[in-house]
Amino acid sequence: MKVAVISNAASILVGHNHPSQDPTPSREDCEVTKRLVEAGKIIGIDVLDHLIVCDEKYVSLKEKGYV
Repeated sequence: MKVAVISNAASILVGHNHPSQDPTPSREDCEVTKRLVEAGKIIGIDVLDHLIVCDEKYVSLKEKGYV
């Protein structure tokens, strides 16, 4: 969020990879996503999505209902 605030961003897209090649969100992934969305609401920056990517697959936490 710090970079988004400094950049005067209106929204952000969050992403990270799972080296295991299993893009299934962990409990921590879901919790961090919820916290980012809450923080974004407080400071006026929309979290558009949180993507977990692997070589051939990805998961959108927005599609899963966490954003």
